[in-house]
Amino acid sequence: MRTRKGAARTQAKKRLFRKAKGYVGGRRRLYRTAKENLVRAGAYAYRDRRARRRNLRRLWITRLSAAVRERGLRYSEFIHGLEKAGIVLDRYTLSEMAAQDPAAFDAVAERVKQALTAVAV
Repeated sequence: MRTRKGAARTQAKKRLFRKAKGYVGGRRRLYRTAKENLVRAGAYAYRDRRARRRNLRRLWITRLSAAVRERGLRYSEFIHGLEKAGIVLDRYTLSEMAAQDPAAFDAVAERVKQALTAVAV
């Protein structure tokens, strides 16, 4: 006797329809349409997870640039100075520091300025 896919197919459909919960109309009720929409949704989710990282990095750089300009430097000079001073802080940490703890950021900016003047001399 040949085996059929009855129970497994039902379980697979149930899983798929659970994932499609919240969709409107046939996108939730019709198997093929729900499946197509889930594939498309997965592609958008994958793409946008990467886009979010890009956007956040842009935001951190913009915040850093503004904070650094207040202290008399340009963003590119600041990043170069960080490297020269041997300070390994990422842009997120630096932007949070600039917003939440200006005194600590002032100290970092001062060390960067010293490193830049030491290189110029």
